[in-house]
Parts: sequence; C-alpha cells; structure tokens
Amino acid sequence: MMGSMGHGDGYEIGSKRQRGMDDEPYYGTPSGFRSSYGYGGGMGYGGQSRAFPVVRLRGLPFDCRESDVHEFFAGLDIVDVLLVHRRGRFSGEAYVVFGAPLQVDFALQRNRQNMGRRYIEVFRCKKQEYYQAIAAEVNESRSHLDRDEPPSKAAPLPPRSAPDKDDIEHTGVLRLRGLPFSVSKREIIDFFKESALEDENIHIVTHADGRATGEAFVEFHSPEESKAAMKKDKMTLGSRYVELFPSSRDEATRAAARSRQ
Repeated sequence: MMGSMGHGDGYEIGSKRQRGMDDEPYYGTPSGFRSSYGYGGGMGYGGQSRAFPVVRLRGLPFDCRESDVHEFFAGLDIVDVLLVHRRGRFSGEAYVVFGAPLQVDFALQRNRQNMGRRYIEVFRCKKQEYYQAIAAEVNESRSHLDRDEPPSKAAPLPPRSAPDKDDIEHTGVLRLRGLPFSVSKREIIDFFKESALEDENIHIVTHADGRATGEAFVEFHSPEESKAAMKKDKMTLGSRYVELFPSSRDEATRAAARSRQ
C-alpha cells in the first residue's frame, strides 16, 4: 500500500510530475521531467531519440495485482500499471510506464526473473501499443458494466473503438482510474478542490475481499461541473496519474454493488 500523498518521497515525486504536466501533456515530453528525471524531448545519449518509457510483461500469475508489479520492479519509479484483460479474465500480460526512459533499461534487466513460481518476460514496446491496450481495457470494462455481469461470465464482444471523451454526454458523474490503492475520500476531494464535494460524493471501488481496485466514482453537483472537472484528466494524485471518464449514476451503483459481493 502506498503512503499518504501528504508525506515522504511519494509526494515529492507526484509534485514533480504535476509540474511537468502543467507545462505540457504527459504523453508528450513534459518539461518538468527534464530536471527531475532527465526526460526531455529531442535526443538522448549517443544521439538516439528518447523513447516513451513503457515495457510489456508476459507470463504474470493470474492472481497478479498491481502491487505485485510494483514489488517486481522495486526501486524503479512506476507511473502506471495496466493489467490486460481479455473476455473478462486477466491475460497474464501488463504494461508498465516508468518516470524516465533510462529506467526501461533497468526494467529489462529483470527479464526472466521470478514472481512467485512464475518467471516473467519483460519486453520493450512502443507508446502506441500502450495506447491501444488502454482503449481495449476501457471497452472491456464498459462492456461488463453495460451487461451487469461479473467479468468471468460475460460473453466475448467484437472490438470497437474507444469513444472520444469529449463526445460523451455528461451526467454529473466521473469515473476515476489509476488511483493509488491507499487513496482516501479526503484526497479525492482535495484533488477536485474547485468543487465543493463531500464524502458522500465519493465512491471508492473495491474487490469483494475489500482490496481497492484503483477506481472510484465521483458525483458532482451538475453535468457542467463534471465537465469542467475533466481538466484534471491525466493529472497526478500522489505518485499516480489519474484518468477521468464521463460516467453515470447507474454505472457507479453497479460498481458499488459488485464491491459488496
């Protein structure tokens, strides 16, 4: 579990990333990384272009959690972990984004090291692969919420392109993805400090055993307010960057019901 964003190194790292994202989009070459991580645009050592710092993992245990990936890469600065699901089940693959391109080289040194009784393969991959995996995961999640079935029982659906967030109608509810597992309602309220939110506006999603999933739903006072809050998309909370998606009260209610199962 990660500590409170108010103390320790996690807060410092999150603050540096936040400054970088305020200058330029995260998925480009944030200027804040130049001094903090040496991650600027242009050319790297030896005149080679600095690549987006992401790797793909294969062979993960099927009960793998994001915290297990953090432990596997202990000592490295992880920005995001995307566990890949197919037809409602974890595929044994994941994408991991680091705070700087140089850390990819260290991550690749852990190729074929063990996680439990499984040895894990670590591959260099491209930014576009990571984007496509995010789009597929969003569609996977939404398809199960629409069907109101547990992921393991959902029938496979044909692939579809991820909807543009700007084109989705706002109902006053946002879904947050990529939250720290230890996030509190107070930290989410502070994240949306421009809105006068209370604890009852925040719904943190958990697995049936009480473990946090890294997702939450936030009910704003109006659709206009939730739309304005989308400016926080891909900003950091603690040491994690958070993705925002327009949602609905029904979707939030179904997620809460599954948390209690």
